[in-house]
Amino acid sequence: MSEHVVPPSATAPHPAVASGVVRAVDELRTRGVSSLAQGFTREWCSRLRDDIEVAFAEAIERPGGAVPRGPHRFYVEIHPQQLRGFTELMSHPWITGVCEAVLGPDWKAVELGFDIPFPGAADQPWHRDFPSPPETYEQGRLTSLAFNLTAVDTVAEMGPVEIAEGTQWEPGLDFADGMFPRREHWTRYEAAASRKLPQMGDVSVRSALTLHRGTANRSDLARPVLVLGVDAPGAGHDALHDPMVTPDYWDGLSDAIRRHLHCSIVDDLVPITQKHQIEGLLDGFE
Repeated sequence: MSEHVVPPSATAPHPAVASGVVRAVDELRTRGVSSLAQGFTREWCSRLRDDIEVAFAEAIERPGGAVPRGPHRFYVEIHPQQLRGFTELMSHPWITGVCEAVLGPDWKAVELGFDIPFPGAADQPWHRDFPSPPETYEQGRLTSLAFNLTAVDTVAEMGPVEIAEGTQWEPGLDFADGMFPRREHWTRYEAAASRKLPQMGDVSVRSALTLHRGTANRSDLARPVLVLGVDAPGAGHDALHDPMVTPDYWDGLSDAIRRHLHCSIVDDLVPITQKHQIEGLLDGFE
């Protein structure tokens, strides 16, 4: 499995960020997940939480706006300009460096949304975000990444995510819908699992194929997490997502961001109706 790492000058002006990109590429290939501590300020994350709360209040009132991902757990897709910190997100040198190193220079951000497990959310089944493509299980090439940023300081009672490290290379040809391993195999994933407790400002990245699950939220607080989905050319997940921007917003973006953003340019934003349903996350709960 060859490793494509961009030179430090192409990832960031600061050597510490460049070395962080190299480490992240190595960990994505071995563990299937990596992270950067305090990549954003707490003030940025506070604005993120405010924007998530506004977007959720709007989405939960319309059909297809807030999609259930288990009991008391919802996922909402949003348009880039619903997030005040979107330009900082898309221009962060660690994020852009990891995308280019893993996915190549023509990577695209195809999905922006957030997941909220509220108090009472249950353990999810082990799953990946979509079936593994042959490029991954036959050629050892990752074609998609998922970045996560927490809007709160996570503690164990809040239902943190568990990652079954190293599972990004499993073909999963016998998984239900290519995404859900059989329950009798869960003990193996539990043995390989690491539980993540990110704090405000931390950024994580995983292969979208690394098996993971949200755990039960036994606290009295919600745990909102931003999701940025990124594809290599030809990965095909852009067909599942239709983010939109208005012409004035598009004109205000840098050339670098426009080059890497999958979106439609429209005069009026239309609320997103989620296309990427994951019905297996509701099995046993309905």
